Amino acid sequence: MTLPPDADQPLPPDTGGKRGRKPAPIAESAGVSHRAWLEPVRSFLFASGLTLNDLVDRSGYSKTRISELLRGNGYYPAWEITFSVIRALGLPVPPMRRLWTAAAREAHKEPDWIKDCIQQVALHPEPPPLAHQAFTETMTRAYTAYARAFLLTDHRARWVVTETFDILWLCWSQAATSANIHRYAWQLLRTRVMARAHRDAGGHPDLRAAVFSATEARDAAPGQFAALSELVDLFTAIGRLPHDLMDVTVLRHLCGLTLDDTADVLGVSTAMAHAVDHHARATLNTLLTAHRSRE
Repeated sequence: MTLPPDADQPLPPDTGGKRGRKPAPIAESAGVSHRAWLEPVRSFLFASGLTLNDLVDRSGYSKTRISELLRGNGYYPAWEITFSVIRALGLPVPPMRRLWTAAAREAHKEPDWIKDCIQQVALHPEPPPLAHQAFTETMTRAYTAYARAFLLTDHRARWVVTETFDILWLCWSQAATSANIHRYAWQLLRTRVMARAHRDAGGHPDLRAAVFSATEARDAAPGQFAALSELVDLFTAIGRLPHDLMDVTVLRHLCGLTLDDTADVLGVSTAMAHAVDHHARATLNTLLTAHRSRE
């Protein structure tokens, strides 16, 4: 069953089937936090069918400035123009303001500049949809545990989870009507975590540092993985699993979730989670055996 969009969240206007041209690609100079809000804003604009001229008319800013904002090109945009664009699109303000602020810090903007930008725009209370609140309360613990396995510190993990839930609020009209909101949100979280996860020389997520903080994992691991060097090998192998196998393994065996909770977080059936867990164990054994044979 899909959740209905919140009644207070305006949907994209009806444009009679007209579809706007996709904006030019995002500039390579745009950082991870900048892309966190820019990508969903661009996606929402294209899905709405509005053209760049429509957005210019609704926001009151020139085509050049709007185009630069949508590309993440040039100077980081002030909050006033960013606010005008998202209101023209009918997007919620509070999550966008937090995402914009984080990206402004990433762009090395001074705290006074950020504060002055925000003070230029009058804001009104805008609570999140109740369904969004309920979802975040349910998923926060598991999401944070997963993020911590890759990002190592509580602060970084909580930051990414907060970012994920803000993007989810920003995209709630799409998420709530998706075929599987749990899967939609999980893919969003996973993307944000992997954008910041440290990677080994082969480009795989590097979980080796998690060995020294994952006390629960060491307690739960079989006896043959008790030695520190073997744990490092195990965590290295986990990082090289295919995405779905790695996610189940991390949630089940590093974060300590039950099979039912793991299935709920991932948006899959318990039977599917069990099958993936079994496949992951077999694949890990194969990877570890191959590693030991090379030693």
